[in-house]
Amino acid sequence: MSSLDQTSWSSRIQDMPSDRRPREKLVANGPMALDNAELMALFISTGMKGRSAIDIGRDLISKYGSMGALGGIPVAELAKEKGLGLAKASKLAAAFELGTRVAREQLRAIPLDTPELIYEFFGPQLRHLTQEQVLCATLDSRLRHIGTTQISVGTVSESSAHPREILRAVITRGAYGFILIHNHPSGDPSPSRADELVTRNLIDAAKLMQVTFLDHVIIGRMSEGRAPYYSFREGGMIE
Repeated sequence: MSSLDQTSWSSRIQDMPSDRRPREKLVANGPMALDNAELMALFISTGMKGRSAIDIGRDLISKYGSMGALGGIPVAELAKEKGLGLAKASKLAAAFELGTRVAREQLRAIPLDTPELIYEFFGPQLRHLTQEQVLCATLDSRLRHIGTTQISVGTVSESSAHPREILRAVITRGAYGFILIHNHPSGDPSPSRADELVTRNLIDAAKLMQVTFLDHVIIGRMSEGRAPYYSFREGGMIE
């Protein structure tokens, strides 16, 4: 057997001792016993020549830097990674989305009444995206999360975040109020002139429709000397 064949053979999960295989470890000790790469291996399922599913998981985490960043990669881009393909990339994307939804359900009973909580709620989903994404989070009268609607993907502007599209989501859900959230791929949450214009237009439209515009929060990334988000309410534009 050649050295390459030996490497390929020895890297297969089924050839590992049973107490080191991700599935068996999970059954015996629970999911907390697995590291991120081992958890990913359960969705990747099979490796490639010379690389196990665990190795592929570790390679991806190393390349993108964190699970949060990896979760923000579009499926089409993820599918191009060695050892994945569309089927495995789709499984991973579904796993990340399930995690996001579980987190939202757990936070549903908590009023989203501060920009810190809004960042905690939406930051993991948005801060690592390579494109701007505009979301409208609708709230009940106790400021608890009802649902989230994606308004647009791309640069925030009057056309991509028109008050009509945002308020349609609010009215359709019968919500008391709403929060507009979008990310800055640069990581710097400082508002642009377009962000300010969209916010001013939305303030006027919300007053006309008699719904409460609670905040517009821009999601960035942590950096020394600044918060990882910008709140238009904290900035004084929204009262």
